[in-house]
Amino acid sequence: MARGALASLPSVDRLISSPEGAALSARHGHALLVEAARAVLAEERERLSKAPAAAGADLPALTAKCAAWIETLMRASLRPVFNLTGTVLHTNLGRALYPKTAIEAATQAMAGPVNLEYEIEGAARGERDSHVESWIRRLTGAEAAVVVNNNAAAVYLTLYALARRKEVIVSRGELVEIGGSFRIPDIMASAGCKLREVGTTNRTHPKDFEGALGKATGAIMKVHTSNYSVQGFTATVPEAELAAIAHKHGVPLINDLGCGMLVNLEDFGLPHEPTPREAIANGADIVTFSGDKLLGGPQCGLIVGRKDLVERIRKNPMKRALRIDKVRLAALEAVLRLYANPERLASELTTLRLLTRSREEILSVAQRVMPVVEKALAGQAAVRVLECASQIGSGALPVETLPSAGIAMIPAGKRRSGAADALARAFRALPVPVIGRINEGEFILDLRCLEDEAGLVAQLAHLRLPG
Repeated sequence: MARGALASLPSVDRLISSPEGAALSARHGHALLVEAARAVLAEERERLSKAPAAAGADLPALTAKCAAWIETLMRASLRPVFNLTGTVLHTNLGRALYPKTAIEAATQAMAGPVNLEYEIEGAARGERDSHVESWIRRLTGAEAAVVVNNNAAAVYLTLYALARRKEVIVSRGELVEIGGSFRIPDIMASAGCKLREVGTTNRTHPKDFEGALGKATGAIMKVHTSNYSVQGFTATVPEAELAAIAHKHGVPLINDLGCGMLVNLEDFGLPHEPTPREAIANGADIVTFSGDKLLGGPQCGLIVGRKDLVERIRKNPMKRALRIDKVRLAALEAVLRLYANPERLASELTTLRLLTRSREEILSVAQRVMPVVEKALAGQAAVRVLECASQIGSGALPVETLPSAGIAMIPAGKRRSGAADALARAFRALPVPVIGRINEGEFILDLRCLEDEAGLVAQLAHLRLPG
């Protein structure tokens, strides 16, 4: 054992009182520096005990290690990344991006007091949903609206308030599971409801619902099939007919849309996605949908529909536990205002702007970026521009794709998953991690969501491949 080197290690007090240590203390605080010094000295003792001939680190080197230890600890875990996966609404990467007006509104709400639950004119306590309810009603045709933390919360609160201790009838073909193992049967059980399945996986008829209705029925529920599509020999009950069945028996029809775009996507050259307005026009009593998917806003869940039912939901004690804060409420209001001008929506709403980018536009970006990527890899990989397909993501239109373009890379002379993995790791190691996808041994960057082209190009000089 290198006893001399061990004995030469400074004490914690000596380390933190050195000039370099004092500078670190002034910057990060005494307590954090002491913690770093103890960790670094323990690591150094471990190193020297395993390498008898090794030399001990001097005081400047040890304080430099303390600085690195603190820097690692203080590095933000939630970091910006480049989403070049080809999935626009990527759940793991934060789903919808705030448009500029929403960022400004959220920042203003963060910076100071706002009239969150205060009526300025009457100097009385207000209701936070009032800031967005009129806009939601205007855009959906609903009589009333409530906003909660996310769509899972919206479904839970609706079931809890309207059908607790009762049966809720759902077609077997709509018992969905989405990301994170979220399942409709599980959320229904958590809300204290009893699931009543009808029909089969691929075919459900009106008589199935009629036969299941009874004194124990609390609601009929329709669930939008997120992340999958049932095709072939299929049958579903049209929404208007399902609503008529529910109303004939005096129970509400709940329609969980999931994504819930507020405009007809076909007007923007995209495949159709059901809207809350359509669901309400077809007779749904309550419609639930997300704010951070196709709507293009912050994470939240919107509950819209009949005023009497919405008021029951609003007054339920669980509403307080599931409400959103002032920051997201401000962002949501700003996003909803954008829908007042459909002619500018595709340019001002970030999500719609990304979805409507043409392949030609994206291809031009790829042709500009490709030579820079090729230079950064310095012959270590073959680089080419390719045409590819993006997807919307977050359960929206799961079988539909969008024509796109990107850059494909593979280490020179190699086509195996390990080589592509190494490329992917190198791009993730950049100052702003670049997240792409691997397909058939190639590492691919789909550039549909690349708007900061200069930012990506500027950091490619830091790209380093292992070995």
